[in-house]
Amino acid sequence: MLNHVLWVEKYRPHKIEECILNDTLKKTFQEFVNKKEVPNLLLAGTAGVGKTTVARAMCEEIGCDYIMINGSDDRGISTIQNQVKNYATSMSLSGGRKVVILDEADNLTADAQKALRGMMEEVSLNCSFIFTCNFKNKILDAIHSRCTVVDFRPNGSKVKMAAAFFKRVEYILKEENIEYDKEVVAGLITKHFPDNRRILNELQRYSAGGVIDKGILSAVSDIQLGELTKALQNKDFTSARKWVINNLDNDAARIFRSLYDTLYEHLKPNSVPQLVLILAKYQYQSAFVADHEINLMACLTEIMVECEFK
Repeated sequence: MLNHVLWVEKYRPHKIEECILNDTLKKTFQEFVNKKEVPNLLLAGTAGVGKTTVARAMCEEIGCDYIMINGSDDRGISTIQNQVKNYATSMSLSGGRKVVILDEADNLTADAQKALRGMMEEVSLNCSFIFTCNFKNKILDAIHSRCTVVDFRPNGSKVKMAAAFFKRVEYILKEENIEYDKEVVAGLITKHFPDNRRILNELQRYSAGGVIDKGILSAVSDIQLGELTKALQNKDFTSARKWVINNLDNDAARIFRSLYDTLYEHLKPNSVPQLVLILAKYQYQSAFVADHEINLMACLTEIMVECEFK
């Protein structure tokens, strides 16, 4: 095993059986491996659920050649016309099928996606494509139609999958000689699951002192909105900004959800629909913005201006 510094890479699964998936998805991908077939795939789901891990595990278990293209870094048409085309049209050194994994493909430009449409058919005898994305609606319909679309939502298997990931985490902590409190680890998993990457990164951060115990409970506890609610009600921009700065390490989606669950109790009934529209707008924008602090503050400012508190 390579001496990776990051746990997410050091302990990344290399077989489908090792991946944290619901039973249906695991069976589907295992069948691809058993048949040694990799069809064109569009893997969609939230961050950290294992889309890229599954794509790489399939290729490694089958033994086919593959390259990784990061759609966030190499997103333009030149990458498709040069790097991807040159790879896809050349023969595999092993004589088998080749695979192009386009990670975070929802960040590819429209021109880049259009260039892929014809290429996928031109090289279909030699090469398959696996797209991973957080937002499948940002992938052109023409690519959808050329792929098997797989949704990584846990559905009714969330508890079972979280339990399986807890066992994986216990194994990692023992391998790293980290003392840990099971209750604390379970709390961290509950907070961030199914973002497995976030969980491992947080555990590695908290384990810097060689132990994960109740001393970090305040860091992994649920988002507290008491002070923020008071600031919004008093239209206290300074206090609201202070709260945002202190809570930026929390996942943006969880903050918006907490606001949705909590604020309606403090608003006049006629302001609740406006709250929902504001939260929906800024939650959507959070997937694209460069500065999450500014986006969240803009959301809170609009709530202060547009909503009436009791």
